[in-house]
Amino acid sequence: MTVIAKLQVRTVRAVQALQERIDDADNRERGDVPGWVLITIMTAGLVTVLWATAQDALTTLFSSAVNGVTGKK
Repeated sequence: MTVIAKLQVRTVRAVQALQERIDDADNRERGDVPGWVLITIMTAGLVTVLWATAQDALTTLFSSAVNGVTGKK
């Protein structure tokens, strides 16, 4: 086998191996679990802080909205 033939075989094998790695990467689902956990915790924290600081106003707003829909005054 000549040097060029050997290089061609190695190149074809390398391309096939690379294609298999790309195909495997496309088929796997990957999620950013720590990112989602952080977003969920930060959202819960923001809701807690907002609710603690504006509880009276939010309760009044909700009550008046429900009373407006049901027709009570």
